[in-house]
Amino acid sequence: MTALVRAPRIVTADADLHDGWLLVDDGLVSATGSGAAPTTETTTSVEGTIVPGIVDLHAHGALGHDFASCSADDARAAAAHHRSRGTTALIASIATGPVQDTVDALDRLRPLVADGTLAGLHLEGPWLAPARRGAHRPDLLHHPTPAEVDAYLAAADGALRVVTLAPELPGALDTITRLVAAGVVVAIGHTDATADQARRAVDAGATLVTHLFNGMPPLHHRAPGPVGVALTDERLLLECIVDGHHLDPTAVDVVRAAAPGRLVLVSDAMSATGCGDGDHTIAGSAVSVRGGVARLADGSSLAGSTITVADAVRRLLTAGVPVAEVVAAAAVRPARLLGRPVPLSVGAPADFVVVDHDGRTTAPTVPIGAARAVPASAHRSTSQEATP
Repeated sequence: MTALVRAPRIVTADADLHDGWLLVDDGLVSATGSGAAPTTETTTSVEGTIVPGIVDLHAHGALGHDFASCSADDARAAAAHHRSRGTTALIASIATGPVQDTVDALDRLRPLVADGTLAGLHLEGPWLAPARRGAHRPDLLHHPTPAEVDAYLAAADGALRVVTLAPELPGALDTITRLVAAGVVVAIGHTDATADQARRAVDAGATLVTHLFNGMPPLHHRAPGPVGVALTDERLLLECIVDGHHLDPTAVDVVRAAAPGRLVLVSDAMSATGCGDGDHTIAGSAVSVRGGVARLADGSSLAGSTITVADAVRRLLTAGVPVAEVVAAAAVRPARLLGRPVPLSVGAPADFVVVDHDGRTTAPTVPIGAARAVPASAHRSTSQEATP
């Protein structure tokens, strides 16, 4: 079946279509345009603005489930929560744990990558700087070894897509080279690196910065560190957690002004996402969630977020950031970094999110399949998260 989807506005990676339409064959976009459209048996009209489905490079779980330790079935439930909020491609982040536990998590989650539930796996730890550990247990942090790198790659068997590490650790630069050769995106994060050490990491193949400003020394005019390199080296994409807690809005504006075209929205969602306030665990550390904000139980650090990327999208749109810029940060750049087709591009999956006319909320993604039409009411947006 061929289906036509119409909306007052459709923003793709390459076009901003008013009175737009998508032609969908077997779940894939075969053509896009505006105004007069091809005649099909099935036409779906959508209220609001259609944008590509969200790609989240960094999420630890949801609904009480932590990807580092939960069962495959619970991981599916957590991924479904993110998808219901518009995240059509999710990288499952595995926080620092004992080496064997990490190997087991990679092995357990690998089938979910093979069947498309997850877009890949992300190791955030154990190769992190103790001084910038955040919620990661200091006794589990250590520098990488070739044997450990090989163990993780073998357990993931192609499913490992992102690794965050501190480039100043012994063996880190060789590890970057090894991982990049294996097709893994390397991110600089949880690091106490100097600017020179950060630059060497980029020269070795690092292309991403994990939650910029968080888990690293602040920018200083005589010691710019990883933040200075992130803002000035155009080879890097920059993760930002836009939840109203990890970054002041002015810091987000700094990234947009100093590094145009390089912002990537991530959730860094921990297991409490989709739950109420309470006590949880991440990376072996006790976490308290109060007012939707996750902190270590001792109050010393934030411990991930309780949002999905749709909430960050809403914040930026409400702040007046152009829709096309938000689309690039939430979908286009992360998809291209992973080597995935960008949703709504011709030949790519017809996964999309609908932004209401007020520009503040996003609707769940609904794939348009060959077997059925999706009623417009299924796309109407509602507020999805209880957290601010």
